[in-house]
Amino acid sequence: MKILVTGGAGFIASHVTDAYLAAGHDVVVLDNLYTGKLENLNPGCRFIEMDIRDRSLEKFMALEKFDVVNHHAAQVSVPASVQDPVQDLEVNGQGTLNLMQSSAKAGVGRFIFISSGGAIYGEQEVLPIKEETWPKPESPYAVHKMLGETYLPFFRDNYGMEYVVLRYANIYGPRQAPHAEAGVVAIFTEALLAKKDCTVYRFEEQPKGMVRDYLYVGDAARANLLALEKGQGQTVNLGTEVATHTLDLLRAVGKACGVKPVEQFGPARKGDLKRSLLECSLAQKALGWQAETDLDKGLEMTVQWYRNKA
Repeated sequence: MKILVTGGAGFIASHVTDAYLAAGHDVVVLDNLYTGKLENLNPGCRFIEMDIRDRSLEKFMALEKFDVVNHHAAQVSVPASVQDPVQDLEVNGQGTLNLMQSSAKAGVGRFIFISSGGAIYGEQEVLPIKEETWPKPESPYAVHKMLGETYLPFFRDNYGMEYVVLRYANIYGPRQAPHAEAGVVAIFTEALLAKKDCTVYRFEEQPKGMVRDYLYVGDAARANLLALEKGQGQTVNLGTEVATHTLDLLRAVGKACGVKPVEQFGPARKGDLKRSLLECSLAQKALGWQAETDLDKGLEMTVQWYRNKA
């Protein structure tokens, strides 16, 4: 297959690119390098520096004739979306729509849309959260990810572009950038290896910090490989179904680093969720996928990458 991976110079999408190339596919990476890094690019891909908001994207898509588009490019920070909702809309709303429309007009057969398994659901009483749970987006980032999901049936029904939505838990692993909440493993790892202190953000009623579902990036990449042919018109959670408090994560990262961390705390930030944990049985049914890497093993591989990088 000929596949376009947007945001492919970034953390997660670069691993997806690796998986696609290893499976023998022809991969083109499109990235504006705002947060992506050239060093993340697999030499086997072709790289195009372009923003998904660029109106020339339609001509590019028409010329390239991709079989599949895998859309990872995004403004990924929840706090940044709270501070500047308009900028988040421009990237995650208008940019995504520009890409979807350009893809549909060019005859792309399948669109893999990367969404959020935490922000979209918001605070829920019942955990783990199933895909049919009514979303409660509490940040512009979540609203605009939902907007992207909502457009997909329109393009399928009017252009025949099939799709699957992958709602990620908190992804971690090699190449992760230490920014925003989603980068907490990278933040902790870099700090502890440099013998610096780490801060656990928490609500008053959660002394051990917030609850999250941490998924190793290699498992996420494998799901994207399966999604090339499976999950027709479905929205699928990807996670481990294991709840981890931030303080327990810090201690686990410390163990992987061989360091006992100093435990200090700060107040939760705007847009933070207290609890997020995904139910992932549909991923097994729709994609034949389940998480295989437990947190200790994933952190061991992640820390080793950071050590080698240093």
